[in-house]
Parts: sequence; structure tokens; C-alpha cells
Amino acid sequence: MISMLKSRQMNDLGIIIVNWNTRDYLRRCLETVFSSDGDFSYSVVVVDNGSTDDSAEMVAGEFPQVELISGQGNVGYPAGNNLGLRALGYRDEPGSDTAAAGSPRYALLLNPDTELPPDALARMLAYMDDHPEIGVAGPKLVMPDGNLDLACRRSLPTVDVSFWRMIGFSKLFPKSRVFGRYNLTYLDENETAEVGSVVGAFMMLRREAIDRVGLMDETFFMYGEDLDWCKRIGEVGYKIIYYPGVEVLHVKRAASRKSKRAQFEFVRAFLLFYRKHYRAATALPVHLAVLVSIGLMGGPKLWPEIMTPTGKAA
Repeated sequence: MISMLKSRQMNDLGIIIVNWNTRDYLRRCLETVFSSDGDFSYSVVVVDNGSTDDSAEMVAGEFPQVELISGQGNVGYPAGNNLGLRALGYRDEPGSDTAAAGSPRYALLLNPDTELPPDALARMLAYMDDHPEIGVAGPKLVMPDGNLDLACRRSLPTVDVSFWRMIGFSKLFPKSRVFGRYNLTYLDENETAEVGSVVGAFMMLRREAIDRVGLMDETFFMYGEDLDWCKRIGEVGYKIIYYPGVEVLHVKRAASRKSKRAQFEFVRAFLLFYRKHYRAATALPVHLAVLVSIGLMGGPKLWPEIMTPTGKAA
């Protein structure tokens, strides 16, 4: 049974945090969220995906201002975010006038292993307000060692972009505009850029962009759903922007490194994204090569899904 706690009202910003067994990171994340400065209103929804470390109990006891959704088990990252988005008033189907009237002006997907500086939310909101052509924006994400989290700005994983990454050329030639497109490593990390996608660890979305395309695709379990959402939003005319004017700490993989399923789902996401967006325009020889490559990376567990025309194992 899903339990939903706390009331809310329409805000400038609705924040959704999907958590799985990262209680202590989540506590720190929420502390930084509620220490935010700025003249804006916001609400926070935490979706606990079946944690066994008392994460939900911690949120209920220490952060009564949070709307908590728990009890549904581990439904995956996009499905968890969709629970939060629905709780904030966003609707599943594109073109919903009801969602435009009742949900926050912006939604923020935020990972529990992030820490926000006090001005992060206000500055991101101001940037989005000043640029109505932007549908999605993400900040500069920095890991504890000071290095850039490369996932915070990406190209879409077309067949050729993914190929260079799979064979290692993106790491061998990171400054190449041909080989370095996967994580856009040839760009200055301190310059604002229009990109294919930002990462769901901190992804701020304009309400109207969500209304145009609907919620996240729950066919994905984890990985790939943020790329898919950005692609769909870009296709209806909005820009996707990497904005390093805001810098956020990201521990990265605090939850997924505990999961045996994570690596499998990473490869499966390649298959789902390719089938959804690129298969129809891919010549048969290249298509077969793509399936073989994904099969070799994913192993026997993924083969039944690869071999079925729908991409779903019987």
C-alpha cells in the first residue's frame, strides 16, 4: 500500500527525490534543500523505493514538511519520479490543461546523494525564468574529489556516438569533437552549452515542457529515462541547457553501487533507447551489429529481450 503524507499547495518549484537505501545521504540532501535562500516557494516529495535502512522512517520523523510516498516497493527510478510528479499535480498524458493550472511552475528531479549550496535553487529558477526557450536545465555537478561528473552534460546516444564510447575512443580522445561527444568532453566545463541531455541527478524542467510530452517512460527501470525525456522535450522545440553558473556536489552511485541490477539496467537502457528512437532509421547490417554489441555487453540475461521484436522478453 502506498502511503502519502503531508499536504501541499501550488509552488514555484516541486522537488522530487527518489530514494533507495541512502538514508544518511538523503538526510544531508534534505538539510541542504531546506537551507536554501531566495524568494520562491517550493515543496518536496520523497519517494522511497522500498528501502530497508529506515529511510522512510527518518524522513517522516525528521522532515515533517516533506510529502512522503512509500510502501510501493522498488518500482524503479522513472516510475518513482512519476509518483512524485503525479503527487505534485503533473499528468501522465501530453497536453493536459489541468496540469498546467495546478502544478508547480518548475519540477526538479534531485538525487539523494546531492548537496545544494544555499543559492542553487534560486539561481537555477532565475536562469530558467530569464530563458523561456529552455525546457530542461542542469547545473555543473562535481564529485567529492573535485572532478566533474561527466554525466551532467551529454549528447544523445545515437548509434555512432554510442559506438565510439563502447570501443573506448571517447576516453582515449576526450577532446575530439568526433569521439568525445558522449559526455561532450571537448567542451569547457565552465561554459554554458546547449546539449542533448542533462542528468536526472539534478534536472530542472519547465512545467509547460512536461505538459507537452507527458511523464517519464517507465519502460526504463534505471538509466536512459532522463535521456529519453530530454530527447522528447527537445523534439517539441525546447532547448536542453547545461548551466555551470550553479555548482552542486554529487556523490554519484550512492545507491546503484549497492545494486547488482544496476550494470544490467545500464546496458538494457541502450537497447530500449535505441529501439525507441533509432531502430526505424537504421540499416539492417548496422542494426544487427548494434544488437550483437549490446548482447555482448549485457550477457545472456539480456538476450531474450534482444531477440524479441518488441524488445520485451516473453
